[in-house]
Amino acid sequence: MVTCYRHSDRETGVSCSNCERPICPDCMTTTSVGMRCPDCARERTQVRTVQSLERQPTLTYALIGVNVLVAIAVFLSGASATSFGGGSLLDALAVSQVSIAQGEVWRLLTAGFVHAGTLHLAFNMFALYVLGGLLEPAIGRLRFALIYFVSLLAGSFGALLLTAPNVPTVGASGAVFGMMGAAIVVMRNRGVNPMESGLGLWLGLNLAITFLIPGISIGGHIGGLAGGTLAALLMFELGDRFRVPAIVPAAAVALLGGLAVVGSLAVSFA
Repeated sequence: MVTCYRHSDRETGVSCSNCERPICPDCMTTTSVGMRCPDCARERTQVRTVQSLERQPTLTYALIGVNVLVAIAVFLSGASATSFGGGSLLDALAVSQVSIAQGEVWRLLTAGFVHAGTLHLAFNMFALYVLGGLLEPAIGRLRFALIYFVSLLAGSFGALLLTAPNVPTVGASGAVFGMMGAAIVVMRNRGVNPMESGLGLWLGLNLAITFLIPGISIGGHIGGLAGGTLAALLMFELGDRFRVPAIVPAAAVALLGGLAVVGSLAVSFA
């Protein structure tokens, strides 16, 4: 195990996302592009090399862009910008047991890119921006994408499981909750206490809001959280404990997403 470059008596598995020097929890500074050492955190100007550009959370930005473009299209189709309702495009993309039973399986995915008004969109995109900026540079785009979409599909499954058959559900909240769970797993895997970072408290507050405020998809949030957490455990704990090739955890996570789809079909056709 390597030791912190500033504290030679402290072992660590975390490195600075900019200079890649090993850092202990006391030397970590959380930024929008991952963990930074004290020296890099103080830098005001960053030289953009090919290597530094590869560490940018470009997939996160792309997901935010797609969500915003879909929201604009949904609002232009007649949907309300302040609440859930109206709009032919929203009706065509939302997920419900009835729609899945009619064979419109694509809604399990598209529902995660539709939002019930601008506030719903803003909250989810802000959370995605923060979580993506922290997680994507730390684990890479492919693993980030796998965990994100498995969380989204698990959120759709949870929503179908706990929502009336004809009630539609929309939003990226399931994927966002999944990324929260995944970020906690990754932090613990790399020797960082999630409570010290504030992420544990943030997750707790969001869970409280989920159960206390009416109209929020409890199943979608819990399903996404469970999916993202399990995906991250498979991705990192499986590989570390059993020392298997990287393709094995990735395949296990993809299988988890497939099981979420199968569960959604089973619930809808029951």
